[in-house]
Amino acid sequence: MPLDRLGTQAASPTAAAGWLLRALVAPPAVIGANGIRLGPDGELYVAQAFGSQVSAVNVASGANRVVSRADGAVVAPDDLAFDSRGNLFITEVMSARVSAIRPGGKVEVVASDVPVANGITVHADRIFMSEFNPEGRIWELDAGGSAPRLIASGLMMPNALCLGPDNLLYFPLVPLGEVWRVALHGGTPERVIGGLDIPTAVKFSPAGELFVVEAGSGQVSCIDVASGTRTAYAQVAYGIDNFEFDRDGEIYVSHFTDGEIVAISPDRSQRTVVPGGMVGPFGIAANGADGLVAADGMSMATISAAGAVARPAMLLQHGFPGYIRGIAVAADGSMIVTNSAGQCARYHPGGEAEVLLEGLDCAMGVIMAPTGETLVCDSGRGEIVAIAADGSARSLATGLDRPTGLALAPDGGLFVSEAGAGTVRHVTESGSTIVLSGMQEPHGVAALGGSAVALDRGTGSIHRAAAGAGVSGEVLASGLPAGTHGGMTPKLLPGIAGLMPGPLLPFADIAALADGSIALGGDGDGSILLLQPAKP
Repeated sequence: MPLDRLGTQAASPTAAAGWLLRALVAPPAVIGANGIRLGPDGELYVAQAFGSQVSAVNVASGANRVVSRADGAVVAPDDLAFDSRGNLFITEVMSARVSAIRPGGKVEVVASDVPVANGITVHADRIFMSEFNPEGRIWELDAGGSAPRLIASGLMMPNALCLGPDNLLYFPLVPLGEVWRVALHGGTPERVIGGLDIPTAVKFSPAGELFVVEAGSGQVSCIDVASGTRTAYAQVAYGIDNFEFDRDGEIYVSHFTDGEIVAISPDRSQRTVVPGGMVGPFGIAANGADGLVAADGMSMATISAAGAVARPAMLLQHGFPGYIRGIAVAADGSMIVTNSAGQCARYHPGGEAEVLLEGLDCAMGVIMAPTGETLVCDSGRGEIVAIAADGSARSLATGLDRPTGLALAPDGGLFVSEAGAGTVRHVTESGSTIVLSGMQEPHGVAALGGSAVALDRGTGSIHRAAAGAGVSGEVLASGLPAGTHGGMTPKLLPGIAGLMPGPLLPFADIAALADGSIALGGDGDGSILLLQPAKP
C-alpha cells in the first residue's frame, strides 16, 4: 500500500466522466526539510517544522519512514541530535521547548520556556541549544530535564550551532550575516566572520574545517577560522536550512523552501537524495496564459505549464511578506498575498512588501477585482473586505461562516466558499444566495463556464454548481490529496510570535485556467493536480 508524506495511505484521485486528472507537480517525500542528522542506524533524520514531523531517510535509496507523526507529541520540530545512548533530542520551534524521543519511543520534555528553540547539537553527551529570536540565548541542557545552564544571551537570532575542536561553540547570527563563537563556560562571544548571505548553520568537517551554509545564495563555504576568510566549496539552490557530514566527508544539505536534500561528495559532485516539492501548497492563482503562482508558506513559487517549479522569493529574505497563505496576481505583475499575521500585502520578489491592509482576524483567499480593488476573505470575522488603491477599505459582505476562498462570478458578483457552513454563496450588492451546499469544508473556489467550482478540503473532492443539479451540485473529482481524511488529524501549528504569528491554518486552493482546466492544490501530499476536460 503506497504511503504519502504523512505516512498514511496515499490518495487515489478519480475524475468524473468527461474529465481527466494528471499531476502537474509530483508529491514530495517530506514537508520541507529543516535540521538533519545521521542517526546511529545510518539513516538521515529530517526535522520538518512546518509539517510537524520527523522522518528517517535512507541516503542510498531515498526511501523514508515517519519517526514522529504530524499528530504526535512533538510539535514543529526544527533541529535534532542524538546522544551516545540513542536519545533523539528535538527542538520544538513553536512550542518553546526541547523534547527527547527515548530509544523505546517514549517522548519526554527536557527543557521548556525556551522561546523559538531552534538549533541543537550534542557533543560527548553534552547538549547545547540556541533560541532563534532577536534576544536569543544559548543554553546547555540536561538530558534528564534538570534546569539548563545559560551560556550566552542577547544574540541576534542564533541558529544551528556546533562545538569546534577548540572547545568553543560556533553559531551563525542569521540576519546579520555573521558567524560567532563563545566559550562553553560563557563569557563574551566573538565574531569569526561576516558578510555572509543569510547563514543558517555551521558545522565542522571530519577534518576539523569549519563549514557554513548560506540560505540567501545557496553557497556552501569553508571558513578559515584563524584569518576569518571563506572559500566557496559548493553551490546548491538557495533556501538552505541545515547540513550534515558523514564520516567520509560527504555533505547532506537540506532546504526549508521545498524539502530538497542534496548530497555533495568529497569530489564536489552532487546527487539528489530527496527531491524538492511543495510544503503546502496553499493559495494558487493563474499566472498568464498557462502558468501558476503558489503561496507556499515560507516561500513563493511559480509553476510552468510543464510543471517546472521556481522559487523567486523566501521568508528569510528582507522584505518578504511573512508566512503567506493566499495569493493573486495584479495587473502590473506584482503578487498580492495574505499572511498569518492578518495582513494583505503587495510584493515584487526582491523588493519590500507593501502592506495594503492589516488587522484582519484571519486572512485567507484574495483576488483582484476588475475595478482595481483587492478583495480579501477575513475568515475570522466572516467578512469579505475590498481594499481600494488609496488604501481605504470597505465591507462587501458580512455574516459569512468562515469565508475562505473567493472568485469573480460572470455577472460581476462573487462566489465565496464558507468553510464553516459547507456552502458556496453567490454574493452581489443586493444580497447572496447559496449555489452549492452539503460539503464538509470548502476552501478554494473558481468560476468555470459560468458556474461555481469548489474544492472541498474536508472530503478531497471538487464540486460544480451545474444547471439542473440543485445546490448539491455535481462531483467532478474525488479522492483528492487535499486535507487528511481519516488517516490522522495533524496538530495545528501555533506559529511564532513576532516572526510568523499563528495559527498557521491550512488552505487548499483551486484556480481556473484559460483552457478550461482546474488547477488544484493537494495540501495533504504536496502535489498540484490538473483537472482537464477530456478531448472528444
